[in-house]
Amino acid sequence: MLLAIDTSAGTSVAMVDGDRTLAEAASADPRGHAEAIGVLIERVLRESGAVPDAVVAGMGPGPFTGLRVGIAAARAFAYARGIPVHGVCSHDGIAEGRTAPTLVVTDARRREVAWSVYRDGERVDGPHLASPEELPSVVEGYTALDRVDAVEVSAASLALVAARLLAAGRPTGPDQPLYLRAPDVTVPAGPKRVTG
Repeated sequence: MLLAIDTSAGTSVAMVDGDRTLAEAASADPRGHAEAIGVLIERVLRESGAVPDAVVAGMGPGPFTGLRVGIAAARAFAYARGIPVHGVCSHDGIAEGRTAPTLVVTDARRREVAWSVYRDGERVDGPHLASPEELPSVVEGYTALDRVDAVEVSAASLALVAARLLAAGRPTGPDQPLYLRAPDVTVPAGPKRVTG
């Protein structure tokens, strides 16, 4: 039984048992993660009537603040219950169930997109950043790929990815967030010089 949480785009929470989605709830607001996450988790737990054995966290790519909210919620819930957390690349959830060569594209803001390429259901390239205009030149075999421009990530799809990988004894994905650009704020190299 997996509780899955993704905040790489909007906010999505699901409870999945094997290949069955018991409950799923989402908010499309790309900036309201902190306000929505607790309500959605509570709703999914209540509607499913189930107790999770593990938590699946969407690790991005996505905006810094949005990702942190979902990952922190997943880790806090898992810690409180004494159950494991399995990270999954959010693009993997978007590509779940697709067997044709696929290009997954999500908005990375700042006039950029995040992209990943999948063949036979497996990620073979990415995630990377590019401007939308650059995609045909930076993505190998661009014209032969089915392009999926996703504005949301289904937490249930993430859980299905994790369940499949866990059943095969394979690692689920990254355990750290997939931030594709450097942070806006940096720590100074040395002590701040004060003049008087």
